[in-house]
Amino acid sequence: MNKLENRMNELKRAGKKALIAFLTAGDPNLAVSAKLLNVLAENGADVIELGVPFSDPLADGPVLQASAVRALAAGITLDDVFLLAVRFCEKFATPLVLLAYYNTIYRRGVEQFCREAAEAGFSAIVVPDLPYEEAGRLDLATASTGLINIRFLAPTTRESRMERICKSSAGFIYCVTVTGVTGQRSSLDPGMQTLLAKARKYTDLPLALGFGISTPEQAATAAAAADAVIVGSALVAQIENVKDPAEKCVVAGTFISSLKRAIEGGTQEFA
Repeated sequence: MNKLENRMNELKRAGKKALIAFLTAGDPNLAVSAKLLNVLAENGADVIELGVPFSDPLADGPVLQASAVRALAAGITLDDVFLLAVRFCEKFATPLVLLAYYNTIYRRGVEQFCREAAEAGFSAIVVPDLPYEEAGRLDLATASTGLINIRFLAPTTRESRMERICKSSAGFIYCVTVTGVTGQRSSLDPGMQTLLAKARKYTDLPLALGFGISTPEQAATAAAAADAVIVGSALVAQIENVKDPAEKCVVAGTFISSLKRAIEGGTQEFA
């Protein structure tokens, strides 16, 4: 059982929900990213998802696209992302999940990528543009290095396919809240309850809601229904809105703390 599985199981035994925070590595630069990672861990993030900047992030909305553009303009490479993880893991036990598009993995070499990701301290990877049916080679590579390849479910996932995805999953299952890209929304789709209920017929793994969760109130609502809440665009937007690096860290810490408090006390239901 790896670090991510241990953390999720600890929270489940304690009757708590997980807060998963997403950052694009190297936005606006490596030094600030390193400080932001520390701040997230210190202010309540149970798991941190770190994105490899990519030129064509098809699952991402405008906020995360712009974040990737800034990181690429700063010259951030895959090696830089691995170095960020190494330095973070020297100080914190918070599990890291690596988000990468398949082009990045394929170009590095699937087996080499997974080996280097595991050596850097990542517990799992998320690949938004790799369908479950085409993930065989990556599954073998992750299994051989102790990584977990996180699966996705969407509102459009057929139940027969959902069963296969759930039964082959580990760590947690990423449940997409919308039929669209990442980004802040004014409300959550109440149809997510249906997706979660169907998935729970086939797995007892933690179900994590992501895409569109923007406020503490929405985080509380999502946590009342699911086992984990993933917040990315709203966090990145908060950081982007201030220019001073020190202030970025203050803003990030305050926002993550507010999400964590909402999740811990959240009893709201979907409207």
